Amino acid sequence: MASGDIAQITEALAKTHVGEVELSYKGRGLKLDNAESVKEMVKEIEQCQGLQSLRLEGNTLGVEAAQAISKALEAKSELEQCHWSDMFTGRLRSEIPPALKSLGNALMTSGARLTQLDLSDNAFGPDGVKGIESLLKSPVCYTLRELRLNNCGMGIGGGMVLASALTECYKQSSAAGSPLKLKVFIAGRNRLENNGATALAKAFKVLGSLEEVHMPQNGINYPGITALAAAMKHNPNLQVLNLNDNTFTKRGSIAMAEGIRHLRCLKVINFGDCLVRSEGAIAIAWALREGLPFLRELNLSFGEICEAAALVVAKAVQGKADLEKLDLNGNCFGEDGCEALREAMEGMNMEELLGSLSDDEGEPDEDEEEDDDEEEEEDEEEEEEEEEGDTEENGVNGTKEIIEEKEKPHFSSEFASFLISPSAEKLISFGAKRIQLIEQVDVSDACKVSEVFLKTSSVYEDEPEVKQAVFETTDALLRKAFSNSRSQSSSLIFSLIVNLGLLKSEDKKIKKVCVLPGHLLALEHAAAQEFFPADQAGILEAFVSRNGKVLESCSSARDALKTTLVKRTTA
Repeated sequence: MASGDIAQITEALAKTHVGEVELSYKGRGLKLDNAESVKEMVKEIEQCQGLQSLRLEGNTLGVEAAQAISKALEAKSELEQCHWSDMFTGRLRSEIPPALKSLGNALMTSGARLTQLDLSDNAFGPDGVKGIESLLKSPVCYTLRELRLNNCGMGIGGGMVLASALTECYKQSSAAGSPLKLKVFIAGRNRLENNGATALAKAFKVLGSLEEVHMPQNGINYPGITALAAAMKHNPNLQVLNLNDNTFTKRGSIAMAEGIRHLRCLKVINFGDCLVRSEGAIAIAWALREGLPFLRELNLSFGEICEAAALVVAKAVQGKADLEKLDLNGNCFGEDGCEALREAMEGMNMEELLGSLSDDEGEPDEDEEEDDDEEEEEDEEEEEEEEEGDTEENGVNGTKEIIEEKEKPHFSSEFASFLISPSAEKLISFGAKRIQLIEQVDVSDACKVSEVFLKTSSVYEDEPEVKQAVFETTDALLRKAFSNSRSQSSSLIFSLIVNLGLLKSEDKKIKKVCVLPGHLLALEHAAAQEFFPADQAGILEAFVSRNGKVLESCSSARDALKTTLVKRTTA
């Protein structure tokens, strides 16, 4: 065959488009300042028939160059993918918005319908978001499936503009008969903080189509995490949730556990370096037991999680047939704790799924915990005072406590008197009426339930009448408390674990008490009853077994409690 024939065939094949038609200038490091510098590029764009994907990442684009490229894009109605990350290196921030507006206007003129838009690593700030605002609201983005804005420095303001634009796009596309169905949203390292995250959460709730959400390293604390958790409930097809390196703490973790527990499609959870802490880890374990049947990866690394809480998490992943990795590295287990975790996973034939524990922080001593609390919770204290100001500190064994005026109506005067100064004589004097009195307790307040339980059980004596009175009263209280939602039951167990000194809480209003045998014996009696949830017994057993040294002064009662809890969890 002649060389001329080969050339003709090659040219014909080049014009025959099979699959995606793409022009790529990726990673060339081109400095494109003006129209002359992009002359060849513009020519190639103009000559490319049916252009579907344009890759400009890894170059640096000035305003004039962007305008020249935009002119060529005005005729590209079939364009679907714009891979435009890292294309403003070395440019003044003031150059970026007009360049983006030129490109966006060109797409709107062309009538293109995008499925992917990637503007990651451009550091354009809030003004850059305004540069793409009109584009995001336009018909060009009605078909958008993936939006990637990682490491753009959007800030709170940019996050709010973005949220508004996505919401408007959804409304307008819905009115046009084709609602926006965004599937992938990536916006890590953007300093969104709580307000930006909350604004985006409102947009996510409206969309309801998300399958992947990546928002790591955004300085989001529990108010923003709580808002995102609520939004996730409305995205039933969510498969990947990456919030690495934000700050959940207990309240954010509990809210997130509630938000994800019914997401049947969720496969990858990355809450690493999120300060989930032990209470939060237990809440997430509860979500694992409730649902998430197809979970593949769970990352709770570097979260200040203690050994007992990690064991609860490990037990919760049992039965997850698709699980490929459980990452609990960088927590606070100590050598013995790491070994106990490995043994637990091995006992479930899942040892190969446990990630490395090489960066374990070891068990913190009391001084370290107090220092951490001061540094990490200072900002939350004011918010907690506003939201939980009426939560009382717990105390028993002769510690008198003032009942706040606004809480007095919940109790009769005689029961309020008993709580201020508990005694066996007072409890017995109530007679059969004590069950009615104990039912005055607001069981939606876990801290209050725990306090009343501990004060009542503190009067325990090994005398039949007193023993019966204590058990009847505490059983009635816990029966009512555990009849509420699973989350409230978990909150009660958290409070009891903290009160008994088995776990240090981030909530400074929940105090460790001086543990008495009556506390543990009343708990043991209740745990043997049908109303005591087996899963909550499992959580309590993990802490009693692993941290039981703090109950050494009541070793006999502790051992009895442990035995009963083990029976309940293995029944």
